[in-house]
Amino acid sequence: MITWDDIQRISDEGNPPPARRVEKSEEEWRQELTPQQYAVTRRAGTERPFSSEMCSRFEPGSYGCSCCGEPLFDGETKFESHSGWPSFTQPVAPEAVAYKMDRSHGMIRVEALCNTCDAHLGHVFPDGPPPSRLRYCINALSLRKIG
Repeated sequence: MITWDDIQRISDEGNPPPARRVEKSEEEWRQELTPQQYAVTRRAGTERPFSSEMCSRFEPGSYGCSCCGEPLFDGETKFESHSGWPSFTQPVAPEAVAYKMDRSHGMIRVEALCNTCDAHLGHVFPDGPPPSRLRYCINALSLRKIG
């Protein structure tokens, strides 16, 4: 299980190598993604809270990156955070999500990225439910149901 201490250490020392890499030009990403997906995943945007019905859906299966399809989260770790974005307690594997310190907007947060293609997913916070106490607050536009 990944802990908040692990996330802080990884964001300071570097992310583990992903199982595979997907790299495309900005033009290729623009052609493959909707304008909204591109703004969120490739430009670190944030969708409006409660703008996706994915927030209130709790179905078995996996959620993958909307850019590269890499599995990121299992539906069993999804929970209702009342934040307005889909929330999870753990990624499917330690190397699935990359972490980066985010000091934008006058805040200090940890950005969560797809470790395969560097897509912006959202942020991770230490205020989730036990046992991990993690809340991966993820833009629905960054995810697609894959199973």
